[in-house]
Amino acid sequence: MTTVLVGTDSVHTTAAACDYLGPRLDSDDTAYLCSIPDSQVSERDAGDAGNVARTRLIEPAVEILDPDSFPESETISGVLRQLADEYDADEIVIGANRGDPETAGEPPGSTARELLAETERPVVVVPV
Repeated sequence: MTTVLVGTDSVHTTAAACDYLGPRLDSDDTAYLCSIPDSQVSERDAGDAGNVARTRLIEPAVEILDPDSFPESETISGVLRQLADEYDADEIVIGANRGDPETAGEPPGSTARELLAETERPVVVVPV
Protein backbone atom coordinates (compact mmCIF):
# COMPACT_ATOMS: atom_id res chain seq x y z
CA MET A 1 0.00 0.00 0.00
CA THR A 2 1.38 3.38 -1.06
CA THR A 3 0.49 6.68 0.54
CA VAL A 4 1.06 9.88 -1.40
CA LEU A 5 0.65 13.48 -0.32
CA VAL A 6 -0.20 15.81 -3.19
CA GLY A 7 0.53 19.47 -2.51
CA THR A 8 -1.39 21.67 -4.91
CA ASP A 9 -2.56 25.21 -5.36
CA SER A 10 -4.61 24.88 -8.54
CA VAL A 11 -6.46 22.64 -10.94
CA HIS A 12 -3.43 22.76 -13.27
CA THR A 13 -1.07 21.37 -10.64
CA THR A 14 -3.61 18.74 -9.61
CA ALA A 15 -4.12 17.61 -13.20
CA ALA A 16 -0.35 17.25 -13.67
CA ALA A 17 -0.04 15.30 -10.41
CA CYS A 18 -2.92 13.02 -11.44
CA ASP A 19 -1.28 12.39 -14.83
CA TYR A 20 1.84 11.30 -12.95
CA LEU A 21 0.04 9.24 -10.27
CA GLY A 22 -2.69 7.62 -12.38
CA PRO A 23 -0.62 4.75 -13.78
CA ARG A 24 1.39 4.34 -10.56
CA LEU A 25 -1.31 3.91 -7.93
CA ASP A 26 -3.50 0.87 -7.26
CA SER A 27 -6.89 0.54 -5.59
CA ASP A 28 -5.32 -0.14 -2.16
CA ASP A 29 -3.23 3.06 -2.30
CA THR A 30 -4.23 6.42 -0.83
CA ALA A 31 -3.63 9.94 -2.14
CA TYR A 32 -4.08 12.83 0.28
CA LEU A 33 -4.69 16.14 -1.44
CA CYS A 34 -3.46 19.24 0.33
CA SER A 35 -4.76 22.30 -1.49
CA ILE A 36 -3.10 25.51 -0.33
CA PRO A 37 -4.02 28.72 -2.15
CA ASP A 38 -1.41 31.44 -2.30
CA SER A 39 -1.45 35.08 -3.27
CA GLN A 40 -1.24 34.28 -7.00
CA VAL A 41 -3.94 31.59 -7.11
CA SER A 42 -7.59 32.11 -6.23
CA GLU A 43 -9.20 30.18 -3.38
CA ARG A 44 -11.83 28.92 -5.81
CA ASP A 45 -9.18 27.47 -8.15
CA ALA A 46 -7.41 25.84 -5.20
CA GLY A 47 -10.74 24.45 -4.00
CA ASP A 48 -11.59 23.05 -7.43
CA ALA A 49 -8.36 21.05 -7.26
CA GLY A 50 -10.18 18.46 -5.15
CA ASN A 51 -12.79 17.90 -7.84
CA VAL A 52 -10.04 17.33 -10.40
CA ALA A 53 -8.40 14.70 -8.19
CA ARG A 54 -11.68 12.88 -7.57
CA THR A 55 -12.46 12.61 -11.27
CA ARG A 56 -8.94 11.86 -12.55
CA LEU A 57 -7.78 9.38 -9.90
CA ILE A 58 -10.34 6.59 -10.14
CA GLU A 59 -8.44 3.68 -8.57
CA PRO A 60 -6.82 4.95 -5.36
CA ALA A 61 -8.72 6.44 -2.49
CA VAL A 62 -8.47 10.24 -2.64
CA GLU A 63 -8.91 12.14 0.58
CA ILE A 64 -9.19 15.91 0.35
CA LEU A 65 -7.65 17.42 3.45
CA ASP A 66 -9.46 20.31 5.13
CA PRO A 67 -7.29 23.45 5.03
CA ASP A 68 -8.62 24.45 8.45
CA SER A 69 -6.93 21.36 9.91
CA PHE A 70 -3.48 22.06 8.42
CA PRO A 71 -0.66 22.45 10.92
CA GLU A 72 0.60 25.98 11.44
CA SER A 73 3.82 26.81 9.67
CA GLU A 74 5.44 29.88 8.22
CA THR A 75 5.96 28.15 4.87
CA ILE A 76 3.97 25.92 2.55
CA SER A 77 6.85 23.45 2.55
CA GLY A 78 6.60 23.30 6.35
CA VAL A 79 2.89 22.44 6.13
CA LEU A 80 3.61 19.75 3.55
CA ARG A 81 6.43 18.22 5.61
CA GLN A 82 4.24 18.07 8.71
CA LEU A 83 1.31 16.53 6.79
CA ALA A 84 3.65 13.99 5.17
CA ASP A 85 4.78 12.98 8.66
CA GLU A 86 1.22 12.85 9.98
CA TYR A 87 -0.01 10.60 7.16
CA ASP A 88 3.30 8.71 6.83
CA ALA A 89 3.44 9.54 3.12
CA ASP A 90 5.75 7.45 0.97
CA GLU A 91 6.25 10.42 -1.33
CA ILE A 92 5.22 14.03 -1.81
CA VAL A 93 4.04 15.19 -5.23
CA ILE A 94 3.99 18.89 -6.06
CA GLY A 95 3.97 21.11 -9.13
CA ALA A 96 7.03 22.93 -10.35
CA ASN A 97 5.57 26.38 -10.86
CA ARG A 98 2.72 27.31 -8.55
CA GLY A 99 0.11 25.92 -10.89
CA ASP A 100 0.54 28.87 -13.22
CA PRO A 101 0.71 27.71 -16.86
CA GLU A 102 2.32 31.06 -17.71
CA THR A 103 5.50 29.98 -15.86
CA ALA A 104 5.78 26.51 -17.42
CA GLY A 105 9.38 25.68 -18.18
CA GLU A 106 10.79 28.03 -15.54
CA PRO A 107 12.86 26.65 -12.64
CA PRO A 108 10.92 25.15 -9.72
CA GLY A 109 9.48 27.58 -7.21
CA SER A 110 10.58 28.13 -3.62
CA THR A 111 8.27 25.45 -2.18
CA ALA A 112 9.80 22.80 -4.43
CA ARG A 113 13.33 23.93 -3.60
CA GLU A 114 12.62 23.99 0.15
CA LEU A 115 11.01 20.54 0.14
CA LEU A 116 13.85 19.03 -1.82
CA ALA A 117 16.32 20.49 0.67
CA GLU A 118 14.43 19.85 3.91
CA THR A 119 12.70 16.47 3.75
CA GLU A 120 14.00 12.94 3.72
CA ARG A 121 10.92 11.69 1.87
CA PRO A 122 10.99 11.39 -1.91
CA VAL A 123 9.64 14.52 -3.59
CA VAL A 124 8.31 14.37 -7.12
CA VAL A 125 8.08 17.72 -8.88
CA VAL A 126 5.73 17.46 -11.86
CA PRO A 127 5.76 19.95 -14.71
CA VAL A 128 2.55 21.96 -14.91
